[in-house]
Amino acid sequence: MIPHSLTAENYFSAENNMKYMSCSQFKSFLTCEASALAELHGEYQREVTDALLVGSYVDAHFEGTLDIFRAQHPEIFTKSGELKAQYRQAEYMIQRAERDKLFMQYMSGEKQKIMVGEIAGIPFKIKIDSYHENNCIVDLKAIKDFKLIWNVEKGKKQHFINYWGYDIQGAIYREVVRQNTGKQLPFYISAITKEKEPDLDVLWVPDEDMDNALEEVISLAPRFQQLKDGLLQPQRCGDCGYCRFTKVLTEPRNYHEDCEVYEVEQQ
Repeated sequence: MIPHSLTAENYFSAENNMKYMSCSQFKSFLTCEASALAELHGEYQREVTDALLVGSYVDAHFEGTLDIFRAQHPEIFTKSGELKAQYRQAEYMIQRAERDKLFMQYMSGEKQKIMVGEIAGIPFKIKIDSYHENNCIVDLKAIKDFKLIWNVEKGKKQHFINYWGYDIQGAIYREVVRQNTGKQLPFYISAITKEKEPDLDVLWVPDEDMDNALEEVISLAPRFQQLKDGLLQPQRCGDCGYCRFTKVLTEPRNYHEDCEVYEVEQQ
């Protein structure tokens, strides 16, 4: 194993977020470089939505840290001390998952396994939801549903794994695990939906998909590290909350420009 000083307590510290690249960091830079850098510097914080907290609630249960999560998030309770409806639904999702033997088998590995490695010379850190040392790497996802998602930028519908960049996450996990153990383990996603009656599945991400995703990481990680080091100016996406928050008007625009963009998006 590659030695490191990361723990559950300091994994997300500002110091370690600057020292290491992570899957979430990498994907944030992919979405908007300016926003990702502002978050790292503590200049901007994305809104914590109920949808995110529901996912975190389910994660915390499987980590064994649900009591801590509840204590840290009093906003999930009503004034009378009961769980709000969306978190009662999270409890139902957990109960549904625990009724499925295969789902629980894949979630039965070592919880929150931390490792570090290097990709394209850039230090990376990973935290695996369920690590089966000799068999596989498993990540837990609580998602809206299993329907394909329209990707405006690419102009097509995508599987949630591709849309949310979970193939990239799998590629990073697999490579860092390989560097630490010499084993190239398969990557699975244990997914459960937030629907009234939750659906669930265990999905394998083929090695070919992760090979392609790793090439993208190798290609872009040096640029993202240069952004962290202050050697490059970040590009703005123009659409995210940070870009709207920091937007500066310079002159009036012809509204037809927006109509043309909309037409392109609908093609």
